[in-house]
Amino acid sequence: MEARAHAGWLDELLHEVRRQMAQGAGADPRAVLDWLGRQIDADVALVGSAGAVEAATTRFPRQILPSLEPTLARLAGGRMAAAATEAGALQVRLEALGPGAPRPVLVVAGASAPTPGAASLVSHTGSVIALLDRAQDADTTFRGYQHKAQQLRFAVFSALLAGDLTLARRMTTGAVPALLDAERLRVYLLHCTVEDRDRLAQIHQDGAGYHGTGLMVHCPAFKEHLICLVADDADADADPDTAHGQGTVLRRLVRENPHYALGISSPYPLGATAEAYGQALHALAAARQTPERVAAYLGRTPLVPLLPYEDASAWARAFLRPLRSTPRATLDITRLAVTFPRSAVARLLDISRNTVSHHLRRVESTLGLDLSDVRTRAALDLAFCLSGPHPDDVSGGFGGSGGHHGRPTPTLDELLRTEPAHAWAREFLRPLQDTRGRALHTTLCAWIDANTDAQRTARHLGLSRNTVRAHLRAAEHLLSRDLLTTGSGIHDLVHALHITGLPPAG
Repeated sequence: MEARAHAGWLDELLHEVRRQMAQGAGADPRAVLDWLGRQIDADVALVGSAGAVEAATTRFPRQILPSLEPTLARLAGGRMAAAATEAGALQVRLEALGPGAPRPVLVVAGASAPTPGAASLVSHTGSVIALLDRAQDADTTFRGYQHKAQQLRFAVFSALLAGDLTLARRMTTGAVPALLDAERLRVYLLHCTVEDRDRLAQIHQDGAGYHGTGLMVHCPAFKEHLICLVADDADADADPDTAHGQGTVLRRLVRENPHYALGISSPYPLGATAEAYGQALHALAAARQTPERVAAYLGRTPLVPLLPYEDASAWARAFLRPLRSTPRATLDITRLAVTFPRSAVARLLDISRNTVSHHLRRVESTLGLDLSDVRTRAALDLAFCLSGPHPDDVSGGFGGSGGHHGRPTPTLDELLRTEPAHAWAREFLRPLQDTRGRALHTTLCAWIDANTDAQRTARHLGLSRNTVRAHLRAAEHLLSRDLLTTGSGIHDLVHALHITGLPPAG
């Protein structure tokens, strides 16, 4: 009879564990102890290896524990496996859990000693709790590994953004990702839910913590973005383990999920990952306005290389000269903040938004400029682009005279009224020449005049704010520029509109 009852108890124990595991939070020792206490008519506690009660039934008599300390110490230290004793009028059974010392101890206190069947159930329950605890430890270790792998992937991506391939390889010594052996890469920028981003990065992860010949990186600035660096191999076939196959997988994900979108850069050398990422951002903005929700970057020559090199370098030097003694950290933060929202910069660098604002106020004070003005940010971004990765990379650094080769330093207007700049601006704005485009052009001009404030733009044009934003999204598609997420596309728009308002150089 007791054997049948014992079998029924075990079935119930497994059912209880399965019920809790199905909740997704792991087994709760308190719930298991409550179940055990009901089955054997006793109170139960789980005493941790340090001697503290980790979980217990409501009526467990904690006052008996001090008298049990010597026995608990021997059990926790591995010198005993189980013990039975008395504490006043209570019959106490103690059982150590797990193989390694120090270990937790299960303490059962009741009015009478447990029957053989009840004692067996206590042992089985203790074994289940020990296994669940080990499973929980393994799960914690696995989550820690996933977090560290995610951090390392982002560190590699950051090194590639800075163009430092040597640093990227040094950080991964012993397990260098295959991507770093590629000659070129494309950046696929996937817009998806935060939950799906975590899931996708994990299910496509290989044993080394990478993604085959690619790398999936959580964007810390925009939580809906999964940055996918994919080795570009002209000979790749449709094998899902190849670079081409990884791109195919991402496209398939977009087809199967109506809320996804995908922007794809042109192929770039690994040292130009920053340029590829910028292209992917613009392509993603365009993709979100297409039925397929996938767009590759439409290559257009950027403005910077079209400007006269010596004159442009001299202007950038003069513009940035007041920053010659500014700390590098402030300059790096400012470079990001002229393109990304301040909150995104804070998340990207894992600092507070107030810290970002503090650095920007220092730059504003030094330059005598207001960085909340979109035209000012565009000019500063252009100066940074002309100065290379670090401001002192511009020929002559911050120092030198106010001119170059004995000539006065040109103004920004003088740089932008050159014929190559005018040709660039005309090409940039060409998609806005038809009837629909002219309405968008009017909205864009008003939006820049309103310092990219959609509400002010709407009041000025007599439109609704939603209409203004719809115009901006349509312009993103036509111009292949991101206008609503980062500032890089806005800066191109500012320069293009400014150039078209300047008379060409004579």
